[in-house]
Amino acid sequence: MSAGAKRVEQLDRVVIRFAGDSGDGMQLTGDRFTSETAQLGNDISTLPNFPAEIRAPAGTLPGVSSFQVHFADYDILTPGDAPNVLVAMNPAALKANLTDLPPGADIIVNTDEFTKRSLAKVGYVASPLEDGSLAGYAVHPVALTSMTVGALADSGVSKKDAERAKNMFALGLLSWMYSRPYESTLRFLEAKFAKRPELVAANKAAFQAGWNFGETTEDFSVRYEVKPARMKPGTYRNITGNQALALGLVAAGVRSKLPVFLGAYPITPASDILHELSKHKKFGVTTMQAEDEIAAIGAALGASYGGALGVTTTSGPGVALKGETISLAIALELPLVIVDVQRAGPSTGMPTKTEQADLNMALYGRHGEAPLAVIAPKSPSDCFHAAIEAARIALKYRTPVILLSDNYVANGSEPWLLPAADELPDISVEFTTAANGEDGRFLPYLRDPETLARPWAIPGTPGLEHRIGGLEKADKTGDISYDPANHEFMVRTRAQRIETIEVPDVEVEDADENARVLVLGWGSTYGPIGAACRALRQRGLPIAQAHLRHLAPLPANLGEVLRAYDKVVIPEMNLGQLAHVIRAKYLVDAVPFNQISGLPFTAATLENMLEDVVKNG
Repeated sequence: MSAGAKRVEQLDRVVIRFAGDSGDGMQLTGDRFTSETAQLGNDISTLPNFPAEIRAPAGTLPGVSSFQVHFADYDILTPGDAPNVLVAMNPAALKANLTDLPPGADIIVNTDEFTKRSLAKVGYVASPLEDGSLAGYAVHPVALTSMTVGALADSGVSKKDAERAKNMFALGLLSWMYSRPYESTLRFLEAKFAKRPELVAANKAAFQAGWNFGETTEDFSVRYEVKPARMKPGTYRNITGNQALALGLVAAGVRSKLPVFLGAYPITPASDILHELSKHKKFGVTTMQAEDEIAAIGAALGASYGGALGVTTTSGPGVALKGETISLAIALELPLVIVDVQRAGPSTGMPTKTEQADLNMALYGRHGEAPLAVIAPKSPSDCFHAAIEAARIALKYRTPVILLSDNYVANGSEPWLLPAADELPDISVEFTTAANGEDGRFLPYLRDPETLARPWAIPGTPGLEHRIGGLEKADKTGDISYDPANHEFMVRTRAQRIETIEVPDVEVEDADENARVLVLGWGSTYGPIGAACRALRQRGLPIAQAHLRHLAPLPANLGEVLRAYDKVVIPEMNLGQLAHVIRAKYLVDAVPFNQISGLPFTAATLENMLEDVVKNG
């Protein structure tokens, strides 16, 4: 493929959204474009958006699937608020996404799908391509389907398979428009369809046809280039949050010198962690797809009892089912990592949409006084380090840890700088191998004076037999106890053990050190908050930002930080759950700003709100 002689313009950033029916391959197309872009060295942030229905009727609004990619020659924090380019494979894709486009945006439409029947399905009385309603945009009509079928007329594949390749035609066109390298996509197609050479040839031909169309058509007179971003030297790969979290668990197993056991039941949007971990058996990882959520966590807790790093992954509905076994892990004081990839609820809710509404459940969602540690990653690549941190806390303090990811972080992607293995923390543990009582007995609840953690003895170790179960334990001996004073002591000690956990102080980004407003966030709001604060500072408005990874226990300096500002604003994708905790614990009049739409905040939304707070108090 040769580059054409058309004019080339330099851009610093672009936001592209691929949208079509759930069977049009938009996720694959977006993923391949992202991979091409990553190879070029741009900074990247993506936002896949799936239909909630397994297979909505073709051509309908509920069936629209989209993939947004933001790439730039500088550090970016979000997938972008509004697309500069929309690729719409049918009328439903156009109608579902049109309101997100800024004036003047490019719209590439597959004209073959704009039939009377398809238009009527989504309520169009007349074709928007003909009625003037798109006059404010740069519309590029392309007969994607028929051009793809024509390009593959002599390929030997069926018409149906030829039509399916139209996403590769679109990918070829966009790859040409934005000067993306394409060799990796061709290799990907060879691997994906290795068992069907005719499909390899057909998809490569469709990609080539799209590229050639860009070079030869008069409708696209300009190509664009986005230079590589300046990034810290090292080896990078594009990674999703679920992939990063899985690799973090693998690394935690290596650095703890323990086998990793995952007990999981498939659930959107956490299933990819199970899929990824199942590939890493050579690192001592065992994965088990259980028959239900309760069996999954029971097996993981049993693995921890047996001396492994026990992990279970799920989403909100699964955490509800796992609640009793989490309480058992708290009573047994055994390490356990529970990954909750949050989605919109309650009940089944919107399985493919994002939300931050499980914080209350993570902090309080168990019977009795049952505190545990809670942490949250802030970005896809941060999931790697958050997984290691969750394992560190679980192993050192003998406690369950809930790791609160969410759908936005889990399925979004960004460049990840591969860390050097020897730079990762040593989280190895020592099992108890000898009796620890003065009389030669083993006391399973004789605690470490610093961490308050109890000994961890592998079953079968001679002389270290001890009682387990959910009934209250007597201090030191672990015998069943109904003594009121002992129960109060054990309850308070378990709570104190969580408060004893060492976590880093919260850091504040306050460029001029004269801000009077602090924006406090947690989890995936980091990107939109950071982008909004960056934009305000560039306009001369002082504002401070702090972000929490550790939600239980909270950083020791947090109260001091909060009281240093006149106003604290907490944006969350819930009804104010962290804000309620902050107000109750620190008596600070924190102002919640909430959105529960199933979509992440846009930077513009937060920028407008925060500008008003900074200017008007």
